[in-house]
Amino acid sequence: MSTPVESHDLPVSQPVQPPGTERRDIVNARTLQSGIWLTIRGRGIKLRGLQRPPNKVLRWLLLLGPGLIAGIAGDDAGGIATYSSAGAQYGYELLWVLLLITLSLAVVQEMSARLGAATGRGLLDLIRERFGVNWTVFAIAIILISNGGLTVSEFIGIGAALDLFGISKYLVVPVAALVVWYLVVAGSYQRVEKIFVLMALAFIAYPIAAILGHPHWGAVAHGTFVPTLHRNPDYVLLLVGLIGTTLTPYQQLYQQSSIVEKGVARGHYGPERADTYFGAITSNLISASIIVAVGATLYVAGQHDINSAADAARALQPVAGSAATSLFAIGLLGASLLAAAVLPLATAYAVSEAFGFRKGVNLDFRRAPIFVGLFTALVIVGAAIALIPHLPVISILLAIQVLNGILLPVILVFIMILINDRRMMGNLANTRLYNVLGWGTVALVTLAVLVFLVSQALDLVGIHLLGG
Repeated sequence: MSTPVESHDLPVSQPVQPPGTERRDIVNARTLQSGIWLTIRGRGIKLRGLQRPPNKVLRWLLLLGPGLIAGIAGDDAGGIATYSSAGAQYGYELLWVLLLITLSLAVVQEMSARLGAATGRGLLDLIRERFGVNWTVFAIAIILISNGGLTVSEFIGIGAALDLFGISKYLVVPVAALVVWYLVVAGSYQRVEKIFVLMALAFIAYPIAAILGHPHWGAVAHGTFVPTLHRNPDYVLLLVGLIGTTLTPYQQLYQQSSIVEKGVARGHYGPERADTYFGAITSNLISASIIVAVGATLYVAGQHDINSAADAARALQPVAGSAATSLFAIGLLGASLLAAAVLPLATAYAVSEAFGFRKGVNLDFRRAPIFVGLFTALVIVGAAIALIPHLPVISILLAIQVLNGILLPVILVFIMILINDRRMMGNLANTRLYNVLGWGTVALVTLAVLVFLVSQALDLVGIHLLGG
């Protein structure tokens, strides 16, 4: 039975509890004639169609939100292409990289969520106040260009996914743009969040595809826990690409802004940490599933040249059958739709925060013209460019990777400095362990970006830094 959810910003009355127990309760519930009222982190949620409080599993599912969405959105069309390429070229040998990145992704996303809960403000808002207008404008300029380009790639992914089923992109891309726009502009935050979570279910296609590929699980375990390194330049650049596509700035921007709009308070932050960890782990399990599915089929068959997620789906058909192709196409469609909504939304949040404009999914164009207008413009322009014939997709994605590579270490340094400001963060400031993991991630990302940028620059003048 479906359980429609109605959400209200104002807390509802709760049963009397013994003193000191309020903050230990994650979810309180009481039965009404028309359904169940839940109080989750001080917010009232009504579940119609239920006559008794939900069990623990449903309660925890109701807590999923920004952490899961931000994590899963990182597995977008470009990410799927990168993971597919890793599996096709090197089988399971790069799985160990994902194991390391999972820890970094969880730490970075959790710090972003904690910043939002502790301050009630978005990341660009804090950067403007702490570091000044010049750094803010620098960040905004790169965010607009890189996120705009990624939005184009998501609509290309939508068109490519349905093209695999024989449906023209000139039909599906405009329809998808209208659906994404209407979902966000006409919905409330609570409804949009739940729809985003439901959209994440499309990613189940990839673990199923991995199982259908009948991989050698002993080899999968070896690739996961035993690092393998090659001096091959393609291997090193693909390793760098895995780091870059798994840790992307828009994930941090969306996570923090969503926590702020959701109204999560300091005293109710605990469940958001669990949501964030769950999102990071789920995201990289999906990434690993893509590598395993492609490694078990295309790599074994000697088919190593993959340039896009759609290429991977097409190549799977003669090797693994039409079911695997359909699963990859469904996953690509769901991934692209989710990212096509999250990317413009994260960008609109960031720009509005940077310049102090009103923002929020709950606001209409009259009350938040810049926020809604920018979101609308990004969706329209992204869909329109995606329809241009013979678009150089690979060149666009490479340029976007460079921009994101420049921005990511800067964003991470901002987060690390802000999260250690005890006057602002109080008891939610970083512990020593989080600082070690956080600065370690900054060092890892910076090194990866420098290797990528320097090697690309030297290649232009005929010097091959990595050999080959």
